[in-house]
Amino acid sequence: MSSKQEIAAFIAREFPQTRVQVLEAGGMAATVAHEVGPDELRPGGTVSGPVMMATADVALYVAILGEIGIVPLTVTTSLNFNFMRKPSADRRIVGICKLMKVGRTLAVGEVALYSEGLPEMVAHAVGTYAIPPGARS
Repeated sequence: MSSKQEIAAFIAREFPQTRVQVLEAGGMAATVAHEVGPDELRPGGTVSGPVMMATADVALYVAILGEIGIVPLTVTTSLNFNFMRKPSADRRIVGICKLMKVGRTLAVGEVALYSEGLPEMVAHAVGTYAIPPGARS
């Protein structure tokens, strides 16, 4: 298992392009946030789909690393995404991940995405990650 600080440092070092911040990690869960600015908006003032998908993907990765330790070659194998309502253009996107199963070779989790501070879910994702051989015994 890795701490929130270890995971945040790993993400910052290995993925310097990401704007996703690690807020919580551990206990088969993670919470992350993605800043939203003009570059993340689409016409009509909505947050782009790729921003929300990246936030969900990072939330899953963080939650899994919190359980298995820093295993860089743990990779996404599927991500099913449901856009539910228009997110707020002036609030961060917050992803709350709950892992449903972490096995020897696969991990499955779901992510609820919100505009920070608002109660309505803006999107929902379910993802599967492959864990490299030997990473878990």
